[in-house]
Amino acid sequence: MKKKLMALLMSTMMVGSVLMTGCSTVSTEEAGETSADAEDETTTDTFKGDGDKTINILLYMQEHEKKIYSGLIEDFVEEHKDEIKEVNFEVTTQDEYGTKMTANMTAGDMPDIFYVGPDSVRSYVDNGYVLPLDDYVDQETVDNLWPAIKSAYQYDGTQVGQGSLYCLPKDLSCFAFAYNKDLFDEAGLAYPDPENPYTYDEFLEVCKALTKDTDGDGEIDQWGVANADAFGMTPYIYSNGARFLNDDYTKVNITDNDAFKTAFQYYVDLTATEGVTPSVEQDTALGGYQRWLDGQVAFYACGTWDVAAFMDDSTFPYNWDLCGWPIGPDGTKSTTWLGTVGYAVSADTENKDLCTELIKKLSTDLEGQQAVSGETTGESLQLPNIMDYAKTTFKDKVADGTVPYASNIDVIYNYIEGSDKYEGVFSETTYTYNSEWMDVFLEGVPNVKNGTISVDEYLEEVEPKMQEALDNAIELQNSSTND
Repeated sequence: MKKKLMALLMSTMMVGSVLMTGCSTVSTEEAGETSADAEDETTTDTFKGDGDKTINILLYMQEHEKKIYSGLIEDFVEEHKDEIKEVNFEVTTQDEYGTKMTANMTAGDMPDIFYVGPDSVRSYVDNGYVLPLDDYVDQETVDNLWPAIKSAYQYDGTQVGQGSLYCLPKDLSCFAFAYNKDLFDEAGLAYPDPENPYTYDEFLEVCKALTKDTDGDGEIDQWGVANADAFGMTPYIYSNGARFLNDDYTKVNITDNDAFKTAFQYYVDLTATEGVTPSVEQDTALGGYQRWLDGQVAFYACGTWDVAAFMDDSTFPYNWDLCGWPIGPDGTKSTTWLGTVGYAVSADTENKDLCTELIKKLSTDLEGQQAVSGETTGESLQLPNIMDYAKTTFKDKVADGTVPYASNIDVIYNYIEGSDKYEGVFSETTYTYNSEWMDVFLEGVPNVKNGTISVDEYLEEVEPKMQEALDNAIELQNSSTND
């Protein structure tokens, strides 16, 4: 069955989706790099002790994240220097991570510690690649994790969300909405109310007011919003009470689904008819993330890992804050997707105790969480994984300015914990054996946005293709579980 998992990973990479969880959701191409450039960014740092045990780590992360995590690993080696000979910390890009993991699987040479996302837990467990952590992590530690990230890494052989724990979270992230306050000030508009997210109609009107030709050359050069299809589309759909799949994740449900059609049409029209986003062609020339950094768009998705970069004046020299995604006419709550990626320990590692201690250092220990959340480092990479710290000291440090953060941080907490106006959910790909059915949908979205095909025509055309991909995933899951 391990051959099936390798084939699955390779096919997913060929599709080229950038719908990722955890550290980053911006492809290197969108950030202005080429794939060839990204390949050169893999680095390996070695931390040496006086012992005889070696730990090999393979992760992906951005440079500002790597600096903090390298410090934690170096501290860990010093704490265990009598046991550890060396820790090899290999960091690559998201684009290259799958390729490297496939190569390791093919060679039968897995890293001791690596990432697994919620949508891959079942396949990694079924294929025997990851160590169950029940005997290595005490229940008090597990109970102090946010419930969403705890359940994302539990699996009982049949269903995700219950059973043994197989990963400790690197983070729990969510996509809130960021807005450029300076552009609002220039337009004389009131800031979004974090307690009351816009309706679809309200959001469109605000975006129209923020879409301008600022230099008078007859061309729009400032837009209300920029949307990346892979991760910026689902909040519009989910916030209208719609989903791609039925409740048990076995059927694609987009053609006979008025709420979905309404939401998708609205999303498409923001580009196709209203012109409050860059066109497909303009977006291809320069991605929405870079346009946001350049001050050309008023709203953009903000992952929790983006906060440190957005708070850095050299990266983003604008005033900004957080708000909710707009709620559709069939929706009741502003809904975005939660994201996470987890630290897994190889089932074949020779150093199970050391490896599990190291991932606890990175995931659940207070000292580590103080570092990655910004209290002791000044760079907030994420919200703390541990609730007793996240809800008390961390929020106090944000309020007094110790931790640089957007003032409307409660928007993120509302998504994570849920409220009468906010809800955070994991993408439906979390509950299917792979995400190829979603990749099929995403492939043709640009054609709808540029007017090549209508929404109704596209949904009729793509639904059977998505269902075929989903059926293949279910078959792969069943065959893997039965074996």
